[in-house]
Amino acid sequence: MNALAAPFVEGLARHELRYQRCTGCGHAQTLARYACAACGSTRLEWKAAAGMATVHAVTVVARAPSDEFRALAPYTLVLVTLDEGPRLMAHAAPGVRIGERVSAGFFAHAGHVLVRFTPEAEPAPD
Repeated sequence: MNALAAPFVEGLARHELRYQRCTGCGHAQTLARYACAACGSTRLEWKAAAGMATVHAVTVVARAPSDEFRALAPYTLVLVTLDEGPRLMAHAAPGVRIGERVSAGFFAHAGHVLVRFTPEAEPAPD
């Protein structure tokens, strides 16, 4: 595991969705970085997101990119904006639509814990 991304991956193992927040300017980002993407400060801290988000893009993957994901195909991927600000790509329940409010859940696959968003009205799987 990449040391920079370790806090994010460790959070997933505990069913916690984490992101970095800059203590200088307040910018939030989901891709682990050594510096803030907005101001360049290296004063970053890891925070836990509430798990609520809005869908910005949806696609259905019919042909898995690797043998590891072939068993899941077809599966839905979404790009969401977390309520805390950063964007994240993750799995989603089939039928999720752009603009829909969703909540994060977690599932295990091939020895990893992954994020799956479901419509806000449905309970998120754990």
